[in-house]
Amino acid sequence: MTSNSDSPVTPESAGWRRWLRRSDPQQRRIAAIDAALDQALIRLIESDEHTRLAALWRLVDVLRPRRKRQVDHSTLALERLRLLVAEDATARESLREALLWLLVTRRPLHLLAESGVLVQEGLFSGFWRRATNRWLPEEVDTGDLRDCLRQLFPYEHDHLWIAQAPDTAWIALLDALRFDEAAAPPSMQRLPMSIQLLEALQVLSYRIAAIGLEPELVRNHPAIQQYESPFLMQNVELREFLEERKRALAEAREPGIDDRHLLVLLDQCEEIADKVRRQAARGGASVSLTVLLVRLTQHLERLRLLLRLIEHAAPAHALNVLRVAFFKDLVRAENLRDSVREMWRQIIQLLATRITDNASKTGEHYVTATRSEYFSMLRSALGAGFIVAFMAMLKVVLGSSAHSPLMTALLYSLNYGLGFVLIYLLHFTIATKQPAMTASYLAASLATRESGRDRLDPLVDQIVRTLRSQFIAIVGNVTFALAIPIIVALAIKANGLPFFMSAEKAEHLLHDQNPIASLAWLHAAVAGVCLFLSGLISGYFDNKAVYNRIPQRIAQLRSLRRLLGAARLQRFADYIENNLGALAGNFFFGCMLGSMGTLGFIFGLPIDIRHITFSTAYVGYALVALDWQISLQTLLLVGIGVLGIGLINLSVSFGLALRVALRAQRVRFEDRRGLLRRIGRRFIERPGEFFWPPKAAEPKQH
Repeated sequence: MTSNSDSPVTPESAGWRRWLRRSDPQQRRIAAIDAALDQALIRLIESDEHTRLAALWRLVDVLRPRRKRQVDHSTLALERLRLLVAEDATARESLREALLWLLVTRRPLHLLAESGVLVQEGLFSGFWRRATNRWLPEEVDTGDLRDCLRQLFPYEHDHLWIAQAPDTAWIALLDALRFDEAAAPPSMQRLPMSIQLLEALQVLSYRIAAIGLEPELVRNHPAIQQYESPFLMQNVELREFLEERKRALAEAREPGIDDRHLLVLLDQCEEIADKVRRQAARGGASVSLTVLLVRLTQHLERLRLLLRLIEHAAPAHALNVLRVAFFKDLVRAENLRDSVREMWRQIIQLLATRITDNASKTGEHYVTATRSEYFSMLRSALGAGFIVAFMAMLKVVLGSSAHSPLMTALLYSLNYGLGFVLIYLLHFTIATKQPAMTASYLAASLATRESGRDRLDPLVDQIVRTLRSQFIAIVGNVTFALAIPIIVALAIKANGLPFFMSAEKAEHLLHDQNPIASLAWLHAAVAGVCLFLSGLISGYFDNKAVYNRIPQRIAQLRSLRRLLGAARLQRFADYIENNLGALAGNFFFGCMLGSMGTLGFIFGLPIDIRHITFSTAYVGYALVALDWQISLQTLLLVGIGVLGIGLINLSVSFGLALRVALRAQRVRFEDRRGLLRRIGRRFIERPGEFFWPPKAAEPKQH
């Protein structure tokens, strides 16, 4: 490229560079990037207003890696572009003027005020809009800066390579362009950009004021109505700020007022949002309130960012740092604007935030620290195993009679659902119900830890206590789930009563637990998903009971007051407040277990469930039904199958619950290897702690 470079290249140095490029693969890559950048910048220099956007796209295409594995391509290309514009005044001026032309001549309002901000739309309308836009994209308006950005970065993966390139590379490129050297065009040609930036501030301010008047927000913070609302006052202050800015731009002078008072009002708005968020954590929240708080936070952050970007007194480098971060956020938002997957991710995160707060509080009760708590968990698990033994017997009896598929699903669901509710009412513990609760507890604990190496030690202690509690709960469940069926079956046979299980049924039940001859472990994973969903259901109903004030509404029912009396009715309302989620979760978990096999039959899919406690009970009944006449190989395979069923039940439910809980707590835990190493070291040094509590009491970490 012909240019008036600040450092001319001599024939000797050019020959030396050519020799290096031929001998070094890295130098060959640099030579190819330099040639592509030269061609792109020549096009940009020769372009006019009609072809300038296409020339900019060509330059972006040089920076874009051809394959996902080329993670360093963009960083290298940005560095070569920085060197080129730093040395070549013509290239620097052309690229700088092209970027300013794009910002000045295109409408930036939608990009500045809407990109990356959560849209207030319904679930189905949002999915429909994204799906139709994928099939039939919206009309491109090249006069809108938002559409121009989507044309420059049209691919869904563009935000990935832009994010992979370090901020320092982008900032260095902006520093090299020297925007402070740009000559002011006549008639204040850049005034429209400044005016539209101020208009974006005004739009954001109006939306913040509107959110502050939403009934959901007022209900959770009534003081907004009693005192001057900062949501309204920030709009009044911003209007004065904008009028002064517009006058200063028109008169080419410095503005007479700053944004300090406005920032104080924005901080007050943020404080109210935090108070409502804390109140929602205690008293429950609706999905609409959760969305409202997210939108409010995003609007406040965007307003503060734009205020910082229009601060002319700030150093150019500091502004470039802000511009790069904003640019990356905007490209990601525009790349994913029509992504159904991204919308689903946002919905899951919002629902997880709403549901898992109560689950984390419940999960604390499933983690034992002292020996007294440990043995209390054992007794509770033994009681659950006792109940499950009779639930399994009833299920076999129900299955021996011919019923329609829907009636079979209904009977099985009632057996499981009411049985799990009975287990909960008797304060017994099903081991596989623990992971969905303890995962939220661990995520909440992790969210409260400060960063650093010491962050892992308390977490390892909690994981050890959780695993120990899980172990003793499984031991209790399995012990009675195997012993009680054998005792019951032997008692039936000893009294000469007809046994409810035939030999063919017993062989079929043993076959169902065999991991080689059947899909036992796949069905165990299905049961793990059901366990995870039951945890979400529990959190949902706990939140619903508090937020919709169901206990208070029950307490005011006159018919129940006449029937039970005021004192009993109040105790009943208090019980519903504290236990509705657990009751609903247990009942719906039973319904899922009872209907899954029927759903698989109806749709012709290999879907069923295997639960370790029930599988153990079935093995106990089957052994007596066959008079213990089974081969050692079959017994070993069934034992391995039952053990695998338990591990899969726990790992699937815990993994899904922990993933959702971490997302809800907005925890990004990167040091997984360090955590696993510490857990492994703890197991080697003190393996007994994973199965038996120490003598000294261990207080729970909150």
